[in-house]
Amino acid sequence: MARAVTPQRKLINTGLAWAIGLLIFFPILWTILTSFKTEAQAIASPPIFLGFDWTLENYGVVMERSNYARFLWNSVLIAGGSTILGLIVAIPAAWSMAFVPSHRTKDILLWMLSTKMLPAVGVLYPIYLLFIQLGLLDSRAGLVIVMMLINLPIIVWMLYTYFREIPVEILEAARMDGATLREEVLYILTPMAIPGIASTMLLNFILAWNEAFWTLNLTAVNAAPLTAFIASYSSPEGLFFAKLSAASTMAIAPILILGWFSQKQLVRGLTFGAVK
Repeated sequence: MARAVTPQRKLINTGLAWAIGLLIFFPILWTILTSFKTEAQAIASPPIFLGFDWTLENYGVVMERSNYARFLWNSVLIAGGSTILGLIVAIPAAWSMAFVPSHRTKDILLWMLSTKMLPAVGVLYPIYLLFIQLGLLDSRAGLVIVMMLINLPIIVWMLYTYFREIPVEILEAARMDGATLREEVLYILTPMAIPGIASTMLLNFILAWNEAFWTLNLTAVNAAPLTAFIASYSSPEGLFFAKLSAASTMAIAPILILGWFSQKQLVRGLTFGAVK
């Protein structure tokens, strides 16, 4: 029997949740507000929260100086391409781990997740040399492959968690009716796991979009995404906080909108299989 929650306890929990949420969101809010300030107001001490002269000058300067559409298109291609490629690899892998497990399956899953804890800079030099030899440096194809590989453990783990919730009897019935392995995966398993695949796709897209280390080190001009767009406003002469904030707002706005409209799917995917 569930424990009764008093109104006071509910009010405290709600207030605490709102306070934590606002604390997490505050840096984003401050960046957006700073983008509408002049450079003098952006570095004013004490900081000015709302009482400043709102201006769109910084956005005009950023649009005039940089080809925002090219950076945005590169980000969409890299994040979208790595997500699709990752699903193509991860769905069969997760199927085999969920429905044809071995005594080493969990060890492999833990090993895959452990690779996410390794410092990326440790493999930067060999990957950089490989990209030079293969002609993939500053190319969208190279970044798609790297983004897919670094996020593949999370994709496989999430899909494995979803597939484990699908009754194996349904797949066995499909085999008895003459379904081949390809038909079983494409026409039976995949449609049943659409919610899980969708939430996994959204999470991987966001992770690839926000990745900065590899996109800054493996690109120069042609394949530079929005992370490079932001970094271009950190100059040796000094930080221009208002223009940097405008560039940052333009870079995070698309993913903020996507995350807002898909938050239910993201929460469902991240909490699927948890103790209810």
